Amino acid sequence: MTLVRRAVPEDAGEVLRLRQVMIDSMADADPSTAWHTESLPVLKGRLAEADGDFAAFVVDHPERAGALTALVCGTVEYRIGKAGNPLGVTGFVFSVATDPEARRRGYARAGMTALLEWFRERGVRRVQLTASAEARALYDALGFLPKPDPLLELKL
Repeated sequence: MTLVRRAVPEDAGEVLRLRQVMIDSMADADPSTAWHTESLPVLKGRLAEADGDFAAFVVDHPERAGALTALVCGTVEYRIGKAGNPLGVTGFVFSVATDPEARRRGYARAGMTALLEWFRERGVRRVQLTASAEARALYDALGFLPKPDPLLELKL
């Protein structure tokens, strides 16, 4: 049985390491880790907020004390409600990562299951994510469906 737990501030360094594992797996990724220094105190603060709109679920590495082997993060965003989503909350999944040598053991699925329960507890009825081709089977099995969405982005 995989033991998934909510990440705590002491996990922040390992959470950033696993986020970098995910970033490094993407095409055209920037391998720089200089941003970790600035991000670390912010992440520690967010991990300390037990009732906030952000959560990270992790799996401890089975052989290395103090190390993590898997990560799943999510956030709840509010927009004014509407039909089908009267509370106006939507869950967003990001930074799903497993150490390469530990993949295909159910860690990401276990983390996703914990995150989806966390969303349910907050009244979230819709969850969105962007999936890599490699991870698509997991999300399909969990019931995610493709949704063409005309996303626009502006970098400031």
